[in-house]
Amino acid sequence: MRPFEYQRIDDDALAVQAIGGDASFLAGGTTLLDLMKLDVMRPESVIDINGLDRRHGEIRIDESGLHLGALVHMGDAAAHAGIRKSFPVIAQSLELAASAQIRNMATLGGNVLQRTRCTYFRDTRWSACNKRNPGSGCAALDGVTRKHAVLGGSPDCIAAYPGDFAQALVALDAEVQLLGAKGPRVIRFEDLHRLPGNTPQIETNLMPGELITGFRVPAGTWTRRSLYLKVRDRESYEVALASAAVALDLDGGTVREARIGLGGVATKPWRAHEAESALKGKSLDEGLAQHAATLAFAEAKATPDNGYKFELGQRTLVRALLDAAKMEI
Repeated sequence: MRPFEYQRIDDDALAVQAIGGDASFLAGGTTLLDLMKLDVMRPESVIDINGLDRRHGEIRIDESGLHLGALVHMGDAAAHAGIRKSFPVIAQSLELAASAQIRNMATLGGNVLQRTRCTYFRDTRWSACNKRNPGSGCAALDGVTRKHAVLGGSPDCIAAYPGDFAQALVALDAEVQLLGAKGPRVIRFEDLHRLPGNTPQIETNLMPGELITGFRVPAGTWTRRSLYLKVRDRESYEVALASAAVALDLDGGTVREARIGLGGVATKPWRAHEAESALKGKSLDEGLAQHAATLAFAEAKATPDNGYKFELGQRTLVRALLDAAKMEI
C-alpha cells in the first residue's frame, strides 16, 4: 500500500470541500482498502466520512416508502424487521452478499459503488485493462471470461458488476440522494451506473467529489411480493454467476406490475424492461416466465467461456418469477 494522507470529517459541507484531486471517500473501507493493498487504487488522500452517520445513518419506513441513509451498514439493513417484511428483496440481496463480518462493516453507499471482481482489473501484472489504465486494451477479451458479462459489454470492457443490493434497488425504481459542490440532487438509481462503452474507467454518473447520502425506495403494491435469487459457485462469500431481483403485483394469477433486476450477467445493475412489459396483464405460468426470460437475454453476447450464462440467467429469472408468485404476503 502506498502512503496517503488521512482526514476524518463530521460535516457534510467539509466533506464536499475536502474531496478533490486524487482523493477517495472512506466509509466501511471493504472495497477501497482491498484495492489500495492490491495497488489498483492509489489515492493520495483518504477522507473518512463515518462522522456523518448522525445525518446519513438512518433507516425509516413511512407512507412514501423506504429511506436508507448511505452510512447504514449492510448487516443492519438486512436484519431490519420492517425491511424484511415490506421490502424482502432488499433484505435478501444484502443477506446473500459477502460475509457477516463484511456486512457489519460495509455501508450501503459504498456497496453500490464497489468495483468489479474482474481478475484483469484487480491484478496489476495485467497491463491491458481499460478500467485501470484507459486506452491500454482489455485483456479479458482474449482471456478467461467465465464470470464476465453477457449484457452491456463493449469492445473495451466486459467486466461484470459484482453487487447484489444494487439489483434490488434498480428493480424497485429507487432514487439516489447526492450531495456535491453545487448542492444536493436526486437521480434514479438506474441512472447511477454507466455502461462501459469506450470509457469503462468512468463507472458512474457521479460528479467529481459528489457524495451519496441516501436512497429512497418508493412504496408500491409489489414490494412485499419480492425476492432475490442468487446462483453462485459456493453458498457463501461469492459473487453471483447469475441473479434476479423480482417484485410482482398480482391480481389472482394475472400480473398487474412486474419489476426485474438482473445481476452477475451484466456490466452494470440491469433492469429488464422488455421482460417486465411481456408479463404485464397476463397470467403468470412457466411458459410466460420463460418468454420473459428469453426477452431479457435477447441482446446477450457471449465469449467462449461464458455462453452458459444465457441459459443460467434465464433459468434463474424463471425460477425467481415463479417463486415470487407463490409467496404468501
